[in-house]
Amino acid sequence: MSVTTLPCLAPALTWPAELLLKAQGVRVAFFDIDGVLTDGGIYVSEQGENFKRFNTLDGHGIKLLQKAGITPVVITGRDSPALRARLQALGVQHAHFGTEDKRPAAESTLQTLQLGWHQAAAIGDDWPDLPVLRRAAFSCAPLQAHAEVRAVVDHLTLSAGGHGAAREFCDILLVASGRYSGLLADYAA
Repeated sequence: MSVTTLPCLAPALTWPAELLLKAQGVRVAFFDIDGVLTDGGIYVSEQGENFKRFNTLDGHGIKLLQKAGITPVVITGRDSPALRARLQALGVQHAHFGTEDKRPAAESTLQTLQLGWHQAAAIGDDWPDLPVLRRAAFSCAPLQAHAEVRAVVDHLTLSAGGHGAAREFCDILLVASGRYSGLLADYAA
């Protein structure tokens, strides 16, 4: 019986060195929900908000961050059972719901984790996200983000919110951390 050895799978993603340098040393990643992990649409029935559409690529990216030792944190202006169920399924332990003033929520989490802004990354798409995006060491926005957000972030994703933007953000952080290749190898065996 012969044993087949698969060739090593080389990463297909590449990022400019200056972008990766900005993302090095990140230990916590702040995520907005609507317009980042979802397409920004809000589905409302007579009973209120019932469901949201999430992208599985984004969800897997969040799980990979956790494997790499980067803590995902959600800070969102909304709250819903669907959102809470999704975050629980992803193992996200730090979340702030119904929070319009996102900076104090981020600072509280940084204090809890004993981290500083120089160890934080953030992705957001609208004005309420600006205070966190402007303080984070590395900031990112989905393709369809508001113009004022696009003007201040370090990276604008190729994908829209709810369609892989958060995964792109996660992948940049994973490459910058030096963990991307090792995690990919775990799946290529």
